[in-house]
Amino acid sequence: MFNFKKPRNELELYGRQKTNKVPTVPDEMYVSCPVCKNALLFSDMAENANVCFKCTHHFKMNVRQRLNLICDGDSFEEMDKELVSENILDFPEYDKKLNFAKLESSENEAVVTGVCTINKHKCAIFVMDASFMMGSMGCVVGEKITRIFEYAIENKLPVVGFTVSGGARMQEGILSLMQMAKTSGVIKLHSEVGLLYITVLTNPTTGGVTASFAMEGDIIISEPNALICFAGPRVIEQTTKQKLPPGFQKAEFLLDKGFVDAIVSRAEQKEFITKMLKFHRRESV
Repeated sequence: MFNFKKPRNELELYGRQKTNKVPTVPDEMYVSCPVCKNALLFSDMAENANVCFKCTHHFKMNVRQRLNLICDGDSFEEMDKELVSENILDFPEYDKKLNFAKLESSENEAVVTGVCTINKHKCAIFVMDASFMMGSMGCVVGEKITRIFEYAIENKLPVVGFTVSGGARMQEGILSLMQMAKTSGVIKLHSEVGLLYITVLTNPTTGGVTASFAMEGDIIISEPNALICFAGPRVIEQTTKQKLPPGFQKAEFLLDKGFVDAIVSRAEQKEFITKMLKFHRRESV
């Protein structure tokens, strides 16, 4: 019954293209959301301020993305960019870590400071960067934040600060811990002359940064679901031998306990900050 079946001719198949191929997207073009597990294109994420379309999970932002989101146009003017950390304690491998952090973040330090306008309201601003040694606070971070507050006092400006940090930088030992007192002192001076300080806590804000300038704002807001603490939940559980409540140290828990004034999504932050700056505007400025 197969005597009259046409034999297969390999030449007839040469050059033919299948039309039912499913298009594929290269892995480097998308990221998987850690909460809802959906695949998100980087290009779409950039247009949505690094927030998941499906579940509104807030991904990390670098310094320049944050400044572009909050500041008006080209209004940001950076200050003290030339300040860089040195291995003053001769800590092993610290020089290599600093060089790697500069390459990874494209920044000289874990914080960028300057002045800008936010919806035409002039203010001083600092933004921390998690990609530079997890936003750890060393001598230069403390010095740059101190200088921006001193500039704000001299020019009668409010300060807006975005925090993200793993805490004090262990490679600088006690010198990094001294920045807690240093920054707290200048924030006190800024407050005594009647100037406004707004802090925006992002995920995670922990350690010595939380124990100093992050929680000393006149108005403290947070991004949704941000981890905000001094010691992490695992450390506390191991120390106290007790199970912590669900969501302990998350922004929503701290809001309920009165440690945070408001939780503001990334898309609404500029408008919220603008309202606060407007309400507390000094008529003489």
